Amino acid sequence: MEFLSLQPFVPSGNNFSASRRFFSELGFIVSWDAGDYVGFHKDGCRFILQKMDLPAFAEQFMITVGVPDADAFWQEVTDKQLPEKFGIRISRPADQPYGREVNIIDLAGVCWHFVQS
Repeated sequence: MEFLSLQPFVPSGNNFSASRRFFSELGFIVSWDAGDYVGFHKDGCRFILQKMDLPAFAEQFMITVGVPDADAFWQEVTDKQLPEKFGIRISRPADQPYGREVNIIDLAGVCWHFVQS
C-alpha cells in the first residue's frame, strides 16, 4: 500500500482571517480557498486551515515541519516581527534529541515544531 501525502486540518482559533494572514506571512501559499477551509502549501509541506475555535484541542495539537536551518528560520520570523503583529509565541532555537528546533505557538494555540533536518 502506498501513501502519497499527509495534510492535517489545523484549527484557526477565534480569528480565522488573522490566522490565515499569519500563515501567509510565515511563507505558506494559498492553494485553494473554500470559505471556512483554506489549503496552504510551501515546498513539500501542505495543511488545511479550518475555521475552528476549540482551545482544548488546539493546545494539545502539535505539528513538525522540517527546515534546513533553525537559526535562520528564527531570524526570519523575528525580522518579520510576526510575534508582535499576530501575538504568536516563538522560542529561541534549541537543541533537542531529534534536532535543533524553533517552536511557534500559533493564534489558535497549536505548537509548530520547526526542526532542522
